[in-house]
Amino acid sequence: MELTRLNRNIRILNWVTAVALVIALGMIFFYAPVERTMGNVQRIFYFHVASAWVGAVAFFVALAAGLLYLRKPDRKWDTVAVASVEIGLVFLTMATVAGSVWGKPAWNTWWEWSPRLTLITIAWLTYAAYFMLRGAIEDEEKRARFAAVYVIVAFVTIISTYISIRILRDIHPVIFGGTLESAQGAEQGLQEFAPGLESTRMVITLNASVAAFSLLYVAWLANRIRLQRLIDQTNALKIRLVARLQGGNA
Repeated sequence: MELTRLNRNIRILNWVTAVALVIALGMIFFYAPVERTMGNVQRIFYFHVASAWVGAVAFFVALAAGLLYLRKPDRKWDTVAVASVEIGLVFLTMATVAGSVWGKPAWNTWWEWSPRLTLITIAWLTYAAYFMLRGAIEDEEKRARFAAVYVIVAFVTIISTYISIRILRDIHPVIFGGTLESAQGAEQGLQEFAPGLESTRMVITLNASVAAFSLLYVAWLANRIRLQRLIDQTNALKIRLVARLQGGNA
């Protein structure tokens, strides 16, 4: 009964997410204004920022799940952490690819080893190594405990990536917030819209994109947790079947 209710709720969530994504795509391509310098290429900005934001949120959720597991060891928190890191890596990859495509017309190069891009690479490799750690430990409880500590420490890479362009000179533009005086003057790729309605439409579209991608994250997380429950139930049934067969042979 619980699994049936979960399936129904996830089905509703999937449809809501699909509608939100369609609306966001329509706003990105038909409602958002055309940027003065880069033109329509700038529209990838809405994918880049939204996926980067949701990727950071996913890793923060993994950190929170790791803390909760260390406080009270429960398999559900380990499941949330694993699922969130998996999804976070997908969004981080999307942000990196979208940023590279956006960087070509803005910087005249696909990639530049600036502080932020260097740190985002380190962050990606750090979270990819999370699964190597899990694969190297056979004991389930020990694996979950070590993995919880790892996701907590790994979040330092996300924080470093965020603050890098605010304290170091970087060609990457600062979208939100300010920078230290010593870090200013090196930004490239800043966007320019006419004040008033155009700027408002840009902000509305960006918020809609972030909301849609956030819903996508929640839907993926719910589906991944459901999948893990099905895997656990299947494994439990296998153990019971093997035990019954062995008892019958005895």
